[in-house]
Amino acid sequence: MTLSTENIFLLGSILVLVSILISKTGYRFGIPTLLLFLFTGMIFGSDGVGIEFDSLHNAQNIGMLSLSVILFTGGMDTRIKDIRPVLGQGLLLSTLGVVLTTLLTGLFIFFITSRFGLCVELSLIVSLLLAATMSSTDSASVFSLLRSQGIGLKHHLRPILELESGSNDPMAYMLTLALVGVAVNIGHVSASGILAQLALQFMVGGVVGWLMGMGGSMLINRINLPNTSLYPVLLLSIVVMTYPITDLLHGNGYLAVYIAGLVVGNRKLSYRREMTTFMDGLTWLLQVVMFLTLGLLVNPNEMIDIIPLAVAIGLFMMFVARPVTVWLCLLPYRGMPRNAKHFLSWVGLRGAVPIIFATYPMLAGLENSHILFNIVFFITLMSLSLQGTTISWLARRLHLDCEEEKPSEFGIEIPEEIGSRLCERKVTPEMLTAGNTISEMNFGQGTLIMLVKRGDSYIVPNGQLELHPDDVLLSISLKE
Repeated sequence: MTLSTENIFLLGSILVLVSILISKTGYRFGIPTLLLFLFTGMIFGSDGVGIEFDSLHNAQNIGMLSLSVILFTGGMDTRIKDIRPVLGQGLLLSTLGVVLTTLLTGLFIFFITSRFGLCVELSLIVSLLLAATMSSTDSASVFSLLRSQGIGLKHHLRPILELESGSNDPMAYMLTLALVGVAVNIGHVSASGILAQLALQFMVGGVVGWLMGMGGSMLINRINLPNTSLYPVLLLSIVVMTYPITDLLHGNGYLAVYIAGLVVGNRKLSYRREMTTFMDGLTWLLQVVMFLTLGLLVNPNEMIDIIPLAVAIGLFMMFVARPVTVWLCLLPYRGMPRNAKHFLSWVGLRGAVPIIFATYPMLAGLENSHILFNIVFFITLMSLSLQGTTISWLARRLHLDCEEEKPSEFGIEIPEEIGSRLCERKVTPEMLTAGNTISEMNFGQGTLIMLVKRGDSYIVPNGQLELHPDDVLLSISLKE
């Protein structure tokens, strides 16, 4: 069955619908959503239902657009005050950690393929290239699993993972492109040239990302659009143009969109709630589309021969490369508990990004590139199956789990420029000992109780309203 203009929308909507329904079941059993989306694409692919999709260019373009939005949204949801205490740990894991993972895994691949052969013998450069495509982690599936089961993390582990997962993709991307260039043009690329290129990409990506974030937030705050629904569309246009502008200037587009999101998310922003809701929904849609596309791209029958090699590489990355990398990167931080480092060592999930990066050697015409792609795909499935399904269990086993911050009971936000803050508090029996009406309780000067949630009902209170235990109060007060 081939994709055409007439059936692409019907088949696409069916795939998205089936994936969402399957993911609902997967949540219950702690299965990563990404894994289910990939399996859905494989089931509907050429070796399953029969949908034929083999366009590497289209898959790469879909991946580029999806990753841009995903990284921007991740940056927008990250609060500087949360990551500031763990800035050093996160950046070390996302930069030095990527390099160490590439070196350790690349040397291991070169050793086992040259010594034991298995399905293919790879040169040192190609071995490092294969390792570089898999050197970034995907923590988005970790958060979805923890949220679905109501598990939080102690010792600032969540912001460390957020910072690492948001900022390690650009480093892996640059290493992959650099090693593709070396593998294709052996003898014509110097180490100094590669380092200069990496430095240029980092610098340009950082500067353009900051400028786009500052300019975008200023534009959103100052422009007066006739319809509030246009503000999320305006933000999306800024996100989409950030990557190609950075790429035209020879910078790292993925780094730029992440920094732009970080800047926008930490500045005062008009209509923040509308834009956050829009971007979250769009991010989920693009994740589904990207994972389905990658699932359709692979032919499961071609992976049979590479299973022994892929299993060996996957186990090495899980039990050697990732733990060694984490412990070396965190050596300066001796105050971090050992159980936290053990947890970080296990949360090295491979996601959609390595699969997308594995298409670059294929488009460059590199020998055995289809084998590299199949190895990366299989290791991704293996990582999500073994590591992804044990995250919650391990957090509890290492006593790192804590109650996650509950979502707002009211879902109300106010503009930041007002200078006030909203606060929710649950009424306890101890609070009612001095009196059970609002006028008899001391909430502090300048605090106004706006709403009371009692069960499924909402009450607009006055001073004589009698409060009950477990009532939830929404108050407004001046920021200190």
